[in-house]
Amino acid sequence: MMLSALKALGVLALTIGGAAQDALTPVTNWGENPSGLELSVYVPPTLAPKPAIILALHFCSGTGPIYSQITKYNSLAAAHNYVVLYPSSPKDNNCWDVATPQSLTRGGGGDSTGLANMVKWAITQYSADPAKVFVTGSSSGCMMSNVMAATYPDLFTAVSCYSGVAAGCLAGSPGSSPQTADPTCAAGNNTKSGQEWAELARGMFPGGYNGTYPRMQTWHGEADFFVNYPNLAEQLKQWSEIFNVSFSKNETDTPRSGYTKIVYGDGTKLVGYSARGVGHTVPVDEKADLIWFGI
Repeated sequence: MMLSALKALGVLALTIGGAAQDALTPVTNWGENPSGLELSVYVPPTLAPKPAIILALHFCSGTGPIYSQITKYNSLAAAHNYVVLYPSSPKDNNCWDVATPQSLTRGGGGDSTGLANMVKWAITQYSADPAKVFVTGSSSGCMMSNVMAATYPDLFTAVSCYSGVAAGCLAGSPGSSPQTADPTCAAGNNTKSGQEWAELARGMFPGGYNGTYPRMQTWHGEADFFVNYPNLAEQLKQWSEIFNVSFSKNETDTPRSGYTKIVYGDGTKLVGYSARGVGHTVPVDEKADLIWFGI
């Protein structure tokens, strides 16, 4: 029911937002596409020299064009002159593959490989600043945002995503959608130590990676019983170990009433947001995302 409601919302947005929809440009020649992904791009009327790029990943049963309509990244792009990539996953109930070895391995030939190739194409196509490449997404898109941070940490500077799970939480599952996945992960019952989660993420980069991982901001609703709330803690354990930062403080009613900002270290590498009374998914806060990205 939740996915049907999200899809209906997206269809409504497409119906009432046709003008913005027309601004998206389909792209087919962006490079190797081993899992058959699709891509639409939003380029604002004025593009900054060496613009930023945001990779925005839809939820299950969604598409890139639908996600462009229920978020405000396009209107903000027109104000801040950055490019938005809206990929679409046509398989497994339009969910991103966050379960197979192909997608959970850098260069493995799964969805993560195709998404990375989109980003590399866009950096060249738009003469973008490689230090200003970011990824965001909701639900399945947040799950894949975590995977992209693990498989291609050298491509992204920061992540901000909503109602997802730790990278590798669904590893080995028969699928990645509510209809096909092992329910253990979404139920919040796949629990590991920070070290175990970090080893799982680091293992997605064959040969090892000694560079900087993208700073992580992750949001979750306390009333989420679809991708259950304990998954926020598992994500924070994973990335706090990778960044070698510890919990430092909570900031209540931040950025709005009922939300708690969970700060690790000095807050520049890892923060979480716990949303009281909010279910699946946390509404996208695009302005907070841009602040986190430094746009």
